[in-house]
Amino acid sequence: MLNRYPLWKNLLIVMVLVIAGIYAAPNLYPEDYAVQISGSRAIHQVDDRVMAQSVSLLEQEGISFKSAELENEAGMIRFDSSDAQLRARAALTRGLGENYVVAMNLAPTTPDWLTALGARPMTLGLDLRGGVHFLMEVDTDQAVAQRLEVYASDIRTTLREQRIRYRSVDLDDSGRLIVRFADAEARDQAQSRLRRDYQEFAFESAQQDDAWFLHVTLNEQSVREIEDYAIQQNLTTLRNRVNELGVAEPLVQRQGRNRIVVQLPGIQDAAAAKRVIGQTANLEFRLEAMSDASRAATEVFQFRNDPDRRATLERDIIITGSSVANANATFDENGMPQVSITLDARGGQMMSRVTRNAIQRRMAVVFVEHKTRTVTERIDGEMVERRIPYTEKRLISLATIQSVLGNQFRITGLDSPRESSELALLLRAGALAAPIYFVEERTIGPSLGAANIEMGVTSVKIGFALVLVFMALFYRVFGLLANVALTLNLVMIMAVMSMLGATLTLPGIAGIVLTVGMAVDANVLIFERIKEELRSGAPVQSAIHSGFSRAFSTILDANVTTLIAAVILFAMGTGPVKGFAVTLSVGIVTSMFAALVITRALVNLTYGGRKLQKLGL
Repeated sequence: MLNRYPLWKNLLIVMVLVIAGIYAAPNLYPEDYAVQISGSRAIHQVDDRVMAQSVSLLEQEGISFKSAELENEAGMIRFDSSDAQLRARAALTRGLGENYVVAMNLAPTTPDWLTALGARPMTLGLDLRGGVHFLMEVDTDQAVAQRLEVYASDIRTTLREQRIRYRSVDLDDSGRLIVRFADAEARDQAQSRLRRDYQEFAFESAQQDDAWFLHVTLNEQSVREIEDYAIQQNLTTLRNRVNELGVAEPLVQRQGRNRIVVQLPGIQDAAAAKRVIGQTANLEFRLEAMSDASRAATEVFQFRNDPDRRATLERDIIITGSSVANANATFDENGMPQVSITLDARGGQMMSRVTRNAIQRRMAVVFVEHKTRTVTERIDGEMVERRIPYTEKRLISLATIQSVLGNQFRITGLDSPRESSELALLLRAGALAAPIYFVEERTIGPSLGAANIEMGVTSVKIGFALVLVFMALFYRVFGLLANVALTLNLVMIMAVMSMLGATLTLPGIAGIVLTVGMAVDANVLIFERIKEELRSGAPVQSAIHSGFSRAFSTILDANVTTLIAAVILFAMGTGPVKGFAVTLSVGIVTSMFAALVITRALVNLTYGGRKLQKLGL
């Protein structure tokens, strides 16, 4: 019979709508203002004691909260307002100290049964829901100092290979390398050789008492190049780390001379984001010093997990974390966490060259962290906070070299699987070329203001209501059926956006409004085609069938061309433009399904199989 779907097709449509309803449902549950507490390192675990201390701190400050509980090895405290959230973050940061990270968050309230099904609310952009905003400063002076340390190591190697005797190569506080010699002949020979190999340096000879010196200084252009490279490398590394976190449509861009802005819209784990993004850790691989080595050529380090244990290492660095091509967290034969390292070609060559002559010697892995501490000082009668940067270097492991090492080896001696995973993530994303420090951190609200957002949502509601009224008045029963399909279309858009984890922005809302209009256009084409068939004298059931089938090609052509434009926008655009393209693409697919399948099913259920002489259209 005409205009009757088989049972399986009706059941399939119902199943699609039920699934859409389930995955759209989390958007009905508003999020709570919250602060999330996690350890700054894996050894600082958040447990019941830390939570009890946090609750006590909030009670002392008179800050009320909804709940406080442990979630996924982190503490989550929920509040009724953003004001309480801000006050709580400040109080907990002061009270818990540097061992714990206190980050503002928006905690989901989705019921457990929906979460168990994998349903989650749509991710909203910074212009709708806000998110985490970090302003970070790149320590370009440290970047130059780090490069000079590498140059110092290279100069020592060059002088040894050329058999030029020298006493020391040191870096002074003014950013100058000072090479000391026992006689003028060796100094002049070294200057001639180094001037040929290192054109980026300016050389100056000096003499004091019975020592001859060569002062090596980077020229201004080279300093600028190092600073720009450090900032660009940090931008790339931060983007890689954000991608590892799985944040949708983040913003990572340079601001001014030496600052970087990171915006993470709709972030669900702000504490993890701050810990991973702000982690300025790097690795250094060094040989343990020989017993007859001079004190000037060695450094003493503590172990991370045992501060009372120390080791003396050579100053020369074999390679750093920047030579790591890939890293994965694994377990050794004893079930202990480790990181499997793959070096790039140059790093593998350096490691092979050094370890070839160091069999049975011990090689150390040094974990380098650049941190800051904030001190309050009285300046001109006012209390001013000042950030003091410092570097902390600790040993992770010290293992005997059993054979020549190449591109692949392992790092052991880690505290926990979480630490090995984070270290592997940092190395995989790339080492920072220079330390970065948090200048500003905040959870921001809608960038266009709450009033503008409310007005925007209200305009969408009014527009949608006018469309519904127009369809009901102009097409009567068919209009009501189209309105039902149109409403279900919005549910499907929300469901697909939630399932894809796409970010909804204000341009995305514009895309939804556009797809609503396109869905109405499809229904209008179908209904007008049915009217034409009726005017030509076709029977009612034939007119309905012909109206849907003959309008199909027109609707398909119009939507496919729009979909092509949306794909181009997604491929070529960035940020909000991509958000618009994603929402438009999803809306095109769901609106076609709603107009051609759901509306047809509703019409079939209403008129299908009936003998009709007239049609109220």
